[in-house]
Amino acid sequence: MDSLSRVLWWLFASSGGARSRTALVRAIREQPRNAQQLSEAVAMDYTTVRHHLRVLVQNRLLETTGEHYGQVYSLAPALETRWEELERIAARHRSR
Repeated sequence: MDSLSRVLWWLFASSGGARSRTALVRAIREQPRNAQQLSEAVAMDYTTVRHHLRVLVQNRLLETTGEHYGQVYSLAPALETRWEELERIAARHRSR
């Protein structure tokens, strides 16, 4: 298991925010969005969304475009190329 696989397992299976992060990256994959748009798309508190986005950016799974307020989030190439692995991890986490 490489380091990116370990990060995916940690963020999308073994931590408390795994389901929230999974919902966010799925919404971003569908269409790049800012934090407010994501909050509405996944019916999640804006502050919670911002927290998860910060974690995902720090782990280089998301990229941003634009300035602080209104930044648009998109999938980083590393996550895009490992999307099927993420879905397998998320599916195993849901089945627990």
